[in-house]
Amino acid sequence: MSGISAKRVRTRHFFEAKAAGTPISALTSYDALSASIFDEAGIDMLLVGDSAANVVLGRDTTLSITVDEMIVLAKAVTLAARRALVVVDLPFGSYEASPQQAVATSVRIMKETGAHAVKIEGGVERADTIRAIVDAGIPVCGHIGFTPQSEHALGGPVIQGRGSGADKLTRDARAVEAAGAFAVVLEMVPAQIAAKVTREISIATIGIGAGPDTDGQILVWQDAFGLNRGKTARFVRKYADLGTSLLDAARTYADDVSARSFPAAEESYE
Repeated sequence: MSGISAKRVRTRHFFEAKAAGTPISALTSYDALSASIFDEAGIDMLLVGDSAANVVLGRDTTLSITVDEMIVLAKAVTLAARRALVVVDLPFGSYEASPQQAVATSVRIMKETGAHAVKIEGGVERADTIRAIVDAGIPVCGHIGFTPQSEHALGGPVIQGRGSGADKLTRDARAVEAAGAFAVVLEMVPAQIAAKVTREISIATIGIGAGPDTDGQILVWQDAFGLNRGKTARFVRKYADLGTSLLDAARTYADDVSARSFPAAEESYE
């Protein structure tokens, strides 16, 4: 097992890992079975992402997923994870109105799921909100660069941090750090900018489409393991082809049922 050496991963281990140069592994998870497998594999952080709207619920964007839906998924992941730090996304519409709304949402998620932290999108403009959640005793992971909840405002899934955008990305990272977050996700930013930000802040950076020099990496598991058989982003490496395996297995099952070869005698009761 590689990554953080701990029986139960805590937020303090992210600071220790960064200091020691130990890469942090993270994957999304939305159910007990995947969480149990990833936990056993030694994944350090499991993110119950609002990406569930896409890969679990079949929607086009993350915007419609609700707090109630996130809580159902997060509860399953938390119950199954024995070692990994479980982080839950604050979905769109559950924190933007005020820091008070964000704290109320975060408290509800923590109480009803047993998760260990929440994640919130935004940099400078969310600093006060992050600080309020942290002051309420809830660990926060930030998320800057391309922020999917702001997809329409950003003009689509566009790489952030190029040119003059590099200064904004740095300001956002420093604001998230100063607000008390224990880590920050950097999504779809140039590798050299992500490396610079990683060097300049004291909290762990978790990259997704941010090059090899962040303190950790995260992928959506259905993309990384081939369950999503559609087009995936350039930054995704395909570690398995579960989609094809599942399709082949389902076809074989259907054929066996049609041929009445399943169930056989050994699969039947006398």
